[in-house]
Amino acid sequence: MAITGKVALITGAASGIGRAVAIRLAADGAKVAIVDLAPADDVVAEITANGGTARGYRADVSNEEQVQKAVAQTETDLGTVQILINNAGLHPDPPTKIMDMSTALWHKTFAVDLDSMFFFTRAVLPAMTRSGWGRIVNLSSASVYAVTPPGGAHYVSAKAAAGGLATALAVEVADYGITANAIAPTTVRTPGALHLGGDAMLEAVLATQAIKRVMEPSDIAGVVSFLASDDAAMITGQVIHADAGSTRVN
Repeated sequence: MAITGKVALITGAASGIGRAVAIRLAADGAKVAIVDLAPADDVVAEITANGGTARGYRADVSNEEQVQKAVAQTETDLGTVQILINNAGLHPDPPTKIMDMSTALWHKTFAVDLDSMFFFTRAVLPAMTRSGWGRIVNLSSASVYAVTPPGGAHYVSAKAAAGGLATALAVEVADYGITANAIAPTTVRTPGALHLGGDAMLEAVLATQAIKRVMEPSDIAGVVSFLASDDAAMITGQVIHADAGSTRVN
């Protein structure tokens, strides 16, 4: 599944799932661009220390102008983006029920969790189509397909749209050698998840899983690695349920 020499851009990769994806794709041979509002110096240092190539770019992924600048800088420093991983996401804390939710909170969640995917996808597609090869992966969530506690309608709605965006995009880009898919993970042991609910939340999720092991960021990175490879050339328009058997989708 080597992707040696290809340029991969991962959003929200300073920590958590995005960080694991960046490290995995670099190990697979890709040149990696990490775009995050938080600094990613330590991720870049880890990748380069292991012989990989990585650059970090500070940007608000919900800001269209900053997205365009990040993509342009990546193209200048590393080359044409051929792999896009739309991972950046916001899970607002505390949970807020719809009757108590402000319009600003609704819009902010969609701006980070969905608008960013649109901005980055649109920005990289012209060069991808010219090169005749590309991989786009959106991070959705298993919460879209399961009964979840109240207070997350904004997050669940945006993550449902992330899957829809991938399935619709797949039809538009298929003739250019580009695939578009989404991954719907269950709760993964990340700093964000631990902040929201700690080990107690992870244990509660574990009880719903067929595989009785807490999901780690590297588990999702492995799925991304496969979807980015030529082995997944005929997989497109799909939502991959990497959820340890915690959801049942008809």
